[in-house]
Amino acid sequence: MFTGIIEGVGRLAAHEPVGGDVRFTFEVGSLPFEQVRLGESIAVNGVCLTVIAFDASSFQADASTETLGLTTLGRLAPGAALNLERAMRPSDRLGGHLVSGHVDGIGTVLSIHDDARAQRWRFAAPAPLLRYIAKKGSICVDGVSLTVNEADDAGFEVALIPHTVAHTRFAHTGVGDAVNLEIDLVARYVERLLGQGAAA
Repeated sequence: MFTGIIEGVGRLAAHEPVGGDVRFTFEVGSLPFEQVRLGESIAVNGVCLTVIAFDASSFQADASTETLGLTTLGRLAPGAALNLERAMRPSDRLGGHLVSGHVDGIGTVLSIHDDARAQRWRFAAPAPLLRYIAKKGSICVDGVSLTVNEADDAGFEVALIPHTVAHTRFAHTGVGDAVNLEIDLVARYVERLLGQGAAA
């Protein structure tokens, strides 16, 4: 599990086809990388990946065809900025919200407007996901835990404070760019429970 609080911004160093899927090499950049362990989970732009090899400044992870089809990872060019977060520990503060690293769909940046020192970002989202996105609810965009300011039948809006823009890949993201979206786990389980109740 993750919190959606980005720990560092890295970069895509390389990707290569391996047996039908892809092996990525990621530079860790500003991510605190001491005591990394083989097999641990790291969220890359909100995608939970397993460390299969590492050195002092980078790590490798494999992505299946399923992951490549549901996320933006396969679209990224070498050098692309990446939001990175290591899996949370039981003793960590939950500063964002519970994030699984299982991306639900791909959205698109529709607009960016200044709002005092902050910025208002509007995103398009796939129609099947919109029912789970609620005003003042939580959503994870490229691995960043955000609060939904507005939501309608076409998409949703969030406000980004200067710190968030400066310390995430949002500083390198623009209108028209694709982003990974993960809906709030609570919404997913509420629907499941209500569905079972209706069927009983």
